[in-house]
Amino acid sequence: MSELAIATKSGEVSTIADTPERKAKQLPDPTGYRILCGIPEIDEQYESGILKSDMTMQHEELLTTVLFVMKMGPDCYRDPSRFPTGPWCKVGDFILVRPHAGTRMKIHGQEFRIINDDSVEGVVEDPRGISRK
Repeated sequence: MSELAIATKSGEVSTIADTPERKAKQLPDPTGYRILCGIPEIDEQYESGILKSDMTMQHEELLTTVLFVMKMGPDCYRDPSRFPTGPWCKVGDFILVRPHAGTRMKIHGQEFRIINDDSVEGVVEDPRGISRK
């Protein structure tokens, strides 16, 4: 287990244990009309059994079009003039977005994105087999 050192207002240094519970709390809460999404794990090998290179894995993660909705900001889909039929997705959905949509970040080695609510282009029940052309 590792620790995070932080400075207090009085100038002293304090530490916070880096436990699994603490790591889970480090996920940001999206604000406004933004959605926090996780990137599904990329398969390490092709269907033929050949292993993918690290560069290929990185490109697939970077350019993925499938995301998993984890949290939604308080203003998502609240504008009835822009979303007359209601929300386009909900927490727990797999969604389709453009490859470079959103703000990318890594937290403890896992990549996440924060996207705008109007960046959702579709909802899919099973994302397996969906790939970028």
